[in-house]
Amino acid sequence: MKDTTPDRYLSFLGLDCNGNADRMLAVLAAHMETSESRWVGYFAQKLEEKRRMGTDNLYFVGSQVNALHAFLEEQDDASGLDLLWHLEQNCC
Repeated sequence: MKDTTPDRYLSFLGLDCNGNADRMLAVLAAHMETSESRWVGYFAQKLEEKRRMGTDNLYFVGSQVNALHAFLEEQDDASGLDLLWHLEQNCC
Protein backbone atom coordinates (compact mmCIF):
# COMPACT_ATOMS: atom_id res chain seq x y z
CA MET A 1 0.00 0.00 0.00
CA LYS A 2 1.31 3.45 -0.92
CA ASP A 3 2.31 5.78 1.94
CA THR A 4 0.05 8.85 1.77
CA THR A 5 1.62 10.68 4.72
CA PRO A 6 2.39 14.21 3.53
CA ASP A 7 6.00 15.37 3.64
CA ARG A 8 6.02 18.75 5.39
CA TYR A 9 9.00 19.84 3.28
CA LEU A 10 7.41 19.04 -0.08
CA SER A 11 5.34 22.22 -0.12
CA PHE A 12 8.46 24.29 0.63
CA LEU A 13 10.09 23.69 -2.76
CA GLY A 14 11.69 26.88 -4.03
CA LEU A 15 11.21 28.80 -0.77
CA ASP A 16 14.60 27.95 0.81
CA CYS A 17 12.95 27.49 4.17
CA ASN A 18 15.94 25.66 5.59
CA GLY A 19 18.34 28.35 4.40
CA ASN A 20 16.14 31.11 5.79
CA ALA A 21 15.81 29.26 9.10
CA ASP A 22 19.62 29.01 9.20
CA ARG A 23 19.81 32.77 8.61
CA MET A 24 17.27 33.36 11.38
CA LEU A 25 19.40 31.35 13.81
CA ALA A 26 22.46 33.39 12.76
CA VAL A 27 20.52 36.61 13.48
CA LEU A 28 19.51 35.20 16.85
CA ALA A 29 23.10 34.21 17.69
CA ALA A 30 24.42 37.66 16.76
CA HIS A 31 21.89 39.39 19.02
CA MET A 32 22.55 36.94 21.85
CA GLU A 33 26.25 37.85 21.75
CA THR A 34 25.61 41.56 22.27
CA SER A 35 22.37 41.76 24.24
CA GLU A 36 21.76 41.71 27.97
CA SER A 37 18.08 40.93 27.46
CA ARG A 38 16.30 38.34 29.57
CA TRP A 39 15.62 36.56 26.29
CA VAL A 40 19.29 35.57 25.97
CA GLY A 41 19.03 33.07 28.83
CA TYR A 42 15.72 31.79 27.52
CA PHE A 43 17.13 31.15 24.05
CA ALA A 44 20.32 29.62 25.43
CA GLN A 45 18.14 27.07 27.22
CA LYS A 46 15.92 26.44 24.19
CA LEU A 47 18.92 26.04 21.87
CA GLU A 48 20.40 23.47 24.25
CA GLU A 49 17.08 21.60 24.22
CA LYS A 50 17.12 21.78 20.41
CA ARG A 51 20.60 20.29 20.36
CA ARG A 52 19.63 17.46 22.73
CA MET A 53 16.46 16.66 20.79
CA GLY A 54 18.19 16.84 17.41
CA THR A 55 15.58 19.08 15.81
CA ASP A 56 16.36 21.24 12.80
CA ASN A 57 16.45 25.03 12.63
CA LEU A 58 13.12 25.31 10.84
CA TYR A 59 11.40 23.34 13.59
CA PHE A 60 13.04 25.59 16.18
CA VAL A 61 11.90 28.78 14.45
CA GLY A 62 8.35 27.46 14.11
CA SER A 63 8.30 26.56 17.79
CA GLN A 64 9.68 29.91 18.91
CA VAL A 65 7.93 32.40 16.61
CA ASN A 66 6.38 34.46 19.42
CA ALA A 67 9.53 34.56 21.53
CA LEU A 68 11.69 35.38 18.51
CA HIS A 69 9.29 38.17 17.56
CA ALA A 70 9.42 39.67 21.05
CA PHE A 71 13.22 39.50 21.17
CA LEU A 72 13.73 40.94 17.68
CA GLU A 73 11.25 43.70 18.42
CA GLU A 74 13.13 44.48 21.63
CA GLN A 75 16.37 44.59 19.60
CA ASP A 76 14.69 46.93 17.08
CA ASP A 77 15.72 44.58 14.26
CA ALA A 78 13.39 45.32 11.35
CA SER A 79 15.20 43.04 8.90
CA GLY A 80 15.14 40.17 11.42
CA LEU A 81 11.42 40.71 11.93
CA ASP A 82 10.90 40.68 8.15
CA LEU A 83 12.79 37.39 7.88
CA LEU A 84 10.78 35.91 10.74
CA TRP A 85 7.51 37.05 9.13
CA HIS A 86 8.57 35.46 5.83
CA LEU A 87 9.39 32.19 7.58
CA GLU A 88 6.14 32.17 9.54
CA GLN A 89 3.96 32.94 6.53
CA ASN A 90 5.67 30.63 4.06
CA CYS A 91 7.42 27.87 5.98
CA CYS A 92 5.88 27.24 9.39
